[in-house]
Amino acid sequence: MSGSTQGIGFAIAGVLAAEGAAVVVNGRTAERVDGAVARLRVAVPTADVTGIPADFADPGQVRALLGSLGEVDILVNNVGVFEVNAFEQISDADWQRYLDVNLMSGVRMSRHVLPAMLAKGWGRVIFVGSESGVNVPADMTHYGVTKAGMLALSNGLAKLTRGTSVTVNTILGGPTYSDGVAEAVGHLSRAQGMLPEQLKSAIAAGNTTSLLERFIEPEEIAHLAAYLASPLSSATNGAALRADGGVLTGML
Repeated sequence: MSGSTQGIGFAIAGVLAAEGAAVVVNGRTAERVDGAVARLRVAVPTADVTGIPADFADPGQVRALLGSLGEVDILVNNVGVFEVNAFEQISDADWQRYLDVNLMSGVRMSRHVLPAMLAKGWGRVIFVGSESGVNVPADMTHYGVTKAGMLALSNGLAKLTRGTSVTVNTILGGPTYSDGVAEAVGHLSRAQGMLPEQLKSAIAAGNTTSLLERFIEPEEIAHLAAYLASPLSSATNGAALRADGGVLTGML
């Protein structure tokens, strides 16, 4: 499971571990990975959990990670980076970093595990996407483009699974109060002389299409991932399932 030492990835790891899956978490450093493994073992005492550090911005580290993996039944492509920035301020190097982490991570991981899943006839590939891949934000065009690419990748890979019990799906998450968002809210609140909870509420209120009228919690995304990872989702394939709190206004 890529990018799973905090936030949505960590929540998914916890839910899958509680369901009895053997979980391999990933983060950029050994310290982050070891910390996540320790927290999961406390939260789920019966958990079979290990970790592999790798920075997905570095293809060499990704190759080393892939070489350390055993057989994979469920792949969760979650790793991602984001920031608010003007389009004209994003350099070619920044674009490449976003593509490597947000999109090519899923390409490399899926290319490694999918052939064995297809040969076995069963497997799950889950992409943790974003509503920004459908409604690309003007101030995060670079992020939205990579998430739109993830949707296309997932849809194309699903077509390779015809006649098997392998499925490939994407979760379209909405604004989620992940650790990264909480950190950003903390910085902004200090700069503006506000309490973090006040700014959090103000940001949520400013999202006029949200039906939740609040941030989504990481566990709410994780519950959908648990369904997609389970045998119960056998007829769900090639889909983009929304856990966006109603932010997307389209009927589909």
